[in-house]
Amino acid sequence: MDSALATQIGKYLIDPGRDGLDSSYPWPSIAFVDLDACAHDAMMARLPPFPVIGIGDPRHPLVSRLDAVIEAPILPERLIRQAEQRPHASAALVQLLRTLEGMSCEKALVMESLCYGMLQGGAEFAAWLTSRPQEKPPASGAVRLDRREAVLHVVLDRPWARNAIDREMRDQLFDAFTLAAADDSLRAVKVRAVGTVFSAGGDLSEFGTTRDPATAHLIRSRTLPAAALARRADIVDVHVQGPCVGAGIEMAAFASRVTAAPDAWFQLPEVAMGLIPGAGGCVSVPRRIGRQRAALMMLSGQQIDAPTALRWGLIDAIESEAPVDEGGTHVR
Repeated sequence: MDSALATQIGKYLIDPGRDGLDSSYPWPSIAFVDLDACAHDAMMARLPPFPVIGIGDPRHPLVSRLDAVIEAPILPERLIRQAEQRPHASAALVQLLRTLEGMSCEKALVMESLCYGMLQGGAEFAAWLTSRPQEKPPASGAVRLDRREAVLHVVLDRPWARNAIDREMRDQLFDAFTLAAADDSLRAVKVRAVGTVFSAGGDLSEFGTTRDPATAHLIRSRTLPAAALARRADIVDVHVQGPCVGAGIEMAAFASRVTAAPDAWFQLPEVAMGLIPGAGGCVSVPRRIGRQRAALMMLSGQQIDAPTALRWGLIDAIESEAPVDEGGTHVR
């Protein structure tokens, strides 16, 4: 580890030999392990209930136990800042990701929703809501459906709002994917978006409108598009252009094939809001890129570009594709 990095994270370094840190240890909001300084037989039988990040040799035997290992373009300072500002969301995220490994998709989505609901009732999300200026919600959009023989085209059509997914569009996506799951004659579902932005994620003007976490969980249990999408994920094809944020990439990552335009970029910013990805991303993204890279994206909130997404496996190819016409009528 170079001296500048060592100085930066010095107070967050822990000794993996402490068996996950005992209760007398002053717990930080995040911890780092210097893998280059660890013996190859170093053990960490249990992880503490907050992010533990490795720095250094990614081949070290201890790596598989950690929540993540620093990898470009993710910066350690972003992880530190996020964990210090949103320690509850950061801790809940890594504990959830550890728990979901090996769990069925259906059960994992329930766990994600329960964790998301818990954080909706927390002080960190309340502080984020308070800090947001009151804005008039943009006009609602639509999800356009067009079936051509055995192919169902699903188009996000709200370009004036960067294809942010509002309640109406969420319900339409749920209906579309439920239809696809029930129709054995379909051989493909192609998901596209109108305009230069695939999706800015969930419509932020609607965040916090359902303040009771139990009610919000019940709504997600009934109408989460990802739950229906996952049942026919093997025939879903998604193409992304421009920004693909939050719920946009959370849903897309379930697809069997995801392509992206050269200008595409990806971001999961929910931890900064005091939340975790809640549209299925804690399930779909780790299954594409692994738990540790998913944790890096989610804990940092940093953007990654299309080449990084391809290298990590978040997308399957970088391809240019003709844009969808206004009204969602022209799809390749």
